[in-house]
Amino acid sequence: MSIEKLVRPEIAALKAYHVPDAKGMVKLDAMENPYPLPETLRRELAEVLSRADLNRYPEPSPRRLRDMLALKMGVPQGMELILGNGSDELLQIVTLALARPGAAVMYPSPTFVMYSMYAKFFGMKVVAAPLRDDFSLDAPAFVERMKAEQPAIVFIAYPNNPTGVLYPEADVTQVIRAAPGLVVVDEAYHAFAGKSFMDRLGDFPNLVVLRTVSKLGLAGIRLGYLAGRPEWIEQFDKVRSPYNLNVLTQTAALFLLDRLDVLQEQAARIRADRGSLAKALAALPDVTVFPSEANFLVIRVPDADGAFEGLRRQGVLVKNLNMPAMRNCLRITVGTPDENRILLNALRESL
Repeated sequence: MSIEKLVRPEIAALKAYHVPDAKGMVKLDAMENPYPLPETLRRELAEVLSRADLNRYPEPSPRRLRDMLALKMGVPQGMELILGNGSDELLQIVTLALARPGAAVMYPSPTFVMYSMYAKFFGMKVVAAPLRDDFSLDAPAFVERMKAEQPAIVFIAYPNNPTGVLYPEADVTQVIRAAPGLVVVDEAYHAFAGKSFMDRLGDFPNLVVLRTVSKLGLAGIRLGYLAGRPEWIEQFDKVRSPYNLNVLTQTAALFLLDRLDVLQEQAARIRADRGSLAKALAALPDVTVFPSEANFLVIRVPDADGAFEGLRRQGVLVKNLNMPAMRNCLRITVGTPDENRILLNALRESL
């Protein structure tokens, strides 16, 4: 038996999604909320989780959880939700459902790597339309490319990862109106952006909105949700794995969504600290800070590889984005004030 002969060549050519070891590091590489739940809330949650029926399969499409998410997250009346093991599973589901032979997936680039990965997994054509040098979206050029490529799916991260840019609403609307297929507006960072297409779902028959609770502070429970017209959700539900949300995730999500104000207060603190950190970074010599509406900042330094290694040696982990489209750029998650202070001191030494 030859593995090389059995594995599809396009899969063999890929590299797995890499998560670096962060043990003992100041972890500012993964856009996580740096604040744990308050101790009293942790104890209450532990009690609730202790009563979960681990001997039973979870509810396959939990109505109560979907209703609570719809209420708390402002999903318009008449729209439906499908839940996933993080938003990543929902990206996989959407791509699989629309992966006709020869169909294309299109997105502005650079952006979240899993858009292209899932397209390749399911044998779809990948169309990456480059952003401008300042990471803004050239909507007219994007629309012209759509006319030529006729993509089945367009992914737009709003705001974008890894750049942090929130494209103008008019530009995104232009893309949605012109798209020949489905447009997935990925709002993973909606808690930090202050803008959303959720309330516009009824305006466009080809629009769905994707979100996750990860950036709010619940990355560990792996819960994503996709909102859209019932006819879209009905089709996506057909390719959802049975029991894809475990009992502990469902139980924790119901408990914490009922106390959403705690997470929203943490998000407000992160937004405020983002501004302070951006000013402090901009004051460093030879550092360019790009505008961000997410919970991270992108900076350009003279030598990203050297700065990344210098930070790592000092126990600070960030994301090295040094590639042609983001030359000499680093992505820094907004941490606690203490973590941000450690980062700034380490970066001064590393530049």
